[in-house]
Amino acid sequence: MSGAPPIRHGGNLLAAAKRYGRPVEQWIDLSTGINPTCYPIPALPVDAWQRLPQDDDGLADTAARAYGAPRALPVAGSQAAIRTLPALLRPGRVGIAALGYSEYAPAFAQAGHTVVPLDETDFARADLPHGLDHLVVVNPNNPTARCVSADNLLRWHAQLSTLIVDEAFIDCTAAASLAAHSDKPGLIVLRSIGKFYGLAGIRCGFVLAAPNLLDALSARLGHWTVSGPARAIARIALADHAWQTATRDTLRVQGERLATLLSSHGLRTVSQPLFCWVPDNRAPMLHDELARLGIWTRLFDAAGDCPASLRFGLPPDHPNAWQRLDAALDHILTRIR
Repeated sequence: MSGAPPIRHGGNLLAAAKRYGRPVEQWIDLSTGINPTCYPIPALPVDAWQRLPQDDDGLADTAARAYGAPRALPVAGSQAAIRTLPALLRPGRVGIAALGYSEYAPAFAQAGHTVVPLDETDFARADLPHGLDHLVVVNPNNPTARCVSADNLLRWHAQLSTLIVDEAFIDCTAAASLAAHSDKPGLIVLRSIGKFYGLAGIRCGFVLAAPNLLDALSARLGHWTVSGPARAIARIALADHAWQTATRDTLRVQGERLATLLSSHGLRTVSQPLFCWVPDNRAPMLHDELARLGIWTRLFDAAGDCPASLRFGLPPDHPNAWQRLDAALDHILTRIR
C-alpha cells in the first residue's frame, strides 16, 4: 500500500488554522457532513464512567429497533467495522467508488482483496460491472450524494458474495435503508450516529447483518469496543423519536437552503440534507480562496469520471455563518468572472 493515495478526511480544522495562520475560533468549518447542531448531551449516571461497558445494557436492541433491523452490533464508529470486515470475507474482487469514502479501498487491499475502482456511472447500471465478488456502496454516497434504490441494491446483492451498504448519511431519507433486510446472508449494513445526531466524537456506530457474521466480527473486535458514556448517550438518542422527527425536518430545510445559496452563485450542486457536492474544475482554487477568508471546505481530487470537487457541510445555524459564506462566494466568484 506504499503507493496508495493518502487517506484524507474533513474536520481537520487545526491543520487548516496552522496552514493559513488564522485562529481556530475565527473559522467556519464546513468540511464535514456532520449535523452542526448535535443531539443535546444528557447528564449521565456516575456508573457510566466508573464501570466497564456492559454488552447487555440494551444498546444493541435499541439500535435494532431504531433502524428496523433484526439485529445490531455496536462498534466504535463505522471505522472499526471498515477496518475489520475485509479480513472476514473471502478474498476476491471488490468494487468501490473511485470517488467516495477513502477508508474502504486500503482496508480491503490490506486484507488481500483486489480493489476495482468504479465510476459514478457504474452505479446507475442495472447490471454489475467487472465480475465482482464483493461490492461497497455508500448510500447516499460521500461526497457525490448519489443514492441507489433499495430494489437495485437487492438485485445486486443476489449476484454477489457480499454487499456492504454504508448508510452513514441515510437517516434523513431512511425509507431507502436496507436495514430491514440485513439478516440476509452476504448483506452487511453500517449505520452511524455521528452524522445525523452530530455525535461523531463519541465514536459509536452499528453493524447490521446475519448473526454468524456479527458473532465473527464481535469475536475479532473483542470486549469494550464502545465506551460506557458513548453507549449511554447512544441509547438515549436512538430512542428519542421526537428529536429525530424534528431534526429530519430541520436538516431538510437547511440542506435546501445551502443548495439554493450555492446555486445562486452559479455553482452546479448535488445535494442531500447534510451536505452539498460541487463538481467544478476550479475546486482547488475555490477551496484555497475560501480558506483565506476563514471558511474550511472539503476538497476532493478528480477521480473516476468526476472532476475535482468541493463538499460543503451545513453552516452553524446562526445568521453570521450563512452571511459569511454568501459574501465570501460573492467576493471570490465575482472577481473570477
